[in-house]
Amino acid sequence: MLQLNAGLCVRSLSVESECNKCELVCPTTAIAIGESNLPAINFSECVTCGACTAICPSEALTLDEFDATNFFFDFVEDKENLLSCRKNVPCISALSIEHIISLAVLKKEIVFDMGYCGDCDIAHTCHTQILKNYEEATYLLEAMENEAVIKLENICYEDESKNSNRRDFLNAANLKTVGKVKKSFEDEVQKASDELTEHTLEKTDIALLRRKTIPNRRKIFFTAIKRVETPSQFHVVDAREVSFTSQKLMDEEACTACQMCYRVCPTGALVSDRKNSKIDFDPFLCIKCHICHDVCEPNAITLADSYHVKEFFEPKVQNLMSFNVRRCDECDAFFSTNTADKMCYRCKCEEEEARELWGITDDM
Repeated sequence: MLQLNAGLCVRSLSVESECNKCELVCPTTAIAIGESNLPAINFSECVTCGACTAICPSEALTLDEFDATNFFFDFVEDKENLLSCRKNVPCISALSIEHIISLAVLKKEIVFDMGYCGDCDIAHTCHTQILKNYEEATYLLEAMENEAVIKLENICYEDESKNSNRRDFLNAANLKTVGKVKKSFEDEVQKASDELTEHTLEKTDIALLRRKTIPNRRKIFFTAIKRVETPSQFHVVDAREVSFTSQKLMDEEACTACQMCYRVCPTGALVSDRKNSKIDFDPFLCIKCHICHDVCEPNAITLADSYHVKEFFEPKVQNLMSFNVRRCDECDAFFSTNTADKMCYRCKCEEEEARELWGITDDM
């Protein structure tokens, strides 16, 4: 079963969020953005390929029977280097770019079994995503001057182990598995409904919104990179070829110091200080969810055209913006500004609304 943790979904942070990566990658259109602004899931159409879990920037989507984090550590310890939908993953598209690069640099070589993609019913999106991930991972490994290799081969792996017999089934049907069997039954009932299941924010989800959470895949990536030899020179790559992180630019004249960008950032890649006197950015924590851009009304924050590979090896917090902190002449509260304004943004808006209500114009 596919699960959505609404408190981690970036769409729950703002109605302005335009993230719909899970909807686009789903091969059976089982996911659609619902009326609640969150992804709605048709469980009867879901084939649990896992592509949506890998492409979700905040790991809000998960599979009951496949955890990419647990799989990563198991696969690193395994002597084999083959990734196959008939062996160890629901689909190769269930692994994110960070997982793929991390596995490659630690294993030195990994192989994608593409032998079943030709006849696969979900290849029209999943096969395309696998190729995109392969190309991006290969591109970044070359930029990192890493000798790790990712191969695409038509192996068509077959499991030669014996099928489970009736004795195995009876051994599994004990008191320890009753809870799991009950959940499986409930899942099957939910799958039988050919309708989109809407998701809403619960109290526990709202509590998550205030936390700055770094996805497990980014922690894994950071740990793996620490074990990689530093390249002879730090290359600059095309930012369009990097899907999981970014570098940002700030238009000082357009920024209104509204504080929205760093308040909605789910990982803390964008932060300020107690006085709200600046905006700092850590590219290594950025998950490229785009929500800071979606909520910025003047479009003051933009994506850089390039990305410095140095950020993988020597992460450095960058200052995007600095503000003057003044006391508002109207409400006496402190506020941040990059202009000569003597009133805070809220009081300024109230004054403009009052002038409009009274019919006062700047010409009068």
